[in-house]
Amino acid sequence: MAAAHPIVDDGREVLAEARNLWRAFGGEPVLEGVDVRVHASEVLVVLGGSGSGKSTLVRHLLGLERADRGEVRLLGHDVATLSTDAHARLMMQIGMLFQFGALFDSMTVADNVGFALRNVLGRPEDEIRRIVREKLLLVGLKGVEHLHPSALSGGMRKRVALARAIAHDPRLLFVDEPTAGLDPVMSDTINELILQLRERLGMAVLCITHDLGGAFRIADRISMLYQGRILATGSPEEIRRHSDPVVGQFVAGRAHGPITP
Repeated sequence: MAAAHPIVDDGREVLAEARNLWRAFGGEPVLEGVDVRVHASEVLVVLGGSGSGKSTLVRHLLGLERADRGEVRLLGHDVATLSTDAHARLMMQIGMLFQFGALFDSMTVADNVGFALRNVLGRPEDEIRRIVREKLLLVGLKGVEHLHPSALSGGMRKRVALARAIAHDPRLLFVDEPTAGLDPVMSDTINELILQLRERLGMAVLCITHDLGGAFRIADRISMLYQGRILATGSPEEIRRHSDPVVGQFVAGRAHGPITP
């Protein structure tokens, strides 16, 4: 893998960046000139409704899809220039928490959390057991290694998936709708865990969500994505006070306004 060329913005390293990103499917634009930056150790939330382009943006940032125009840099690398092997190695510095966990039903909790450590990194079994135990404790789970996902509650499955996402100590964690399907108490628990793990592990977090409460709970900065365009980026307070009518309607959760239901 070619040497990384880190980007520095206002004294902070940029771990992921989309610059003037354009993408269309079947002639229909999905991303239209999107600019996003994730700085080291920050939580950036990309906030937007269903169909706004959030998931498409993440797939491009991860290098899973190629843009029609624009540039994506991940941990200092231009993802468009990476070979398949180089991209696979880069992904081992990235964690991913999927919307519904995406755990392997046929595997135990221990095998789920240790999957990449065993099958990609080839770590020794005693080291895998130690790391699995440590990461499960970090997300508030103890003594569940032998269980299968079917024996877990929704909140427990989400926490196991989070333990798996951080098992290899990533520099950057991508989080897709972390509170989807959870009750308010467990939603707040997951949000609190994300903040705690950011502090303990020193990683940056990019979270995509339409959950306003969660977004304002965890974000250092928020980017509002609407119909494939970033309408606003700023602190949670700046987004709350933003003058754009679309941002205002979304943040207020109003039925009437420029957003068509």
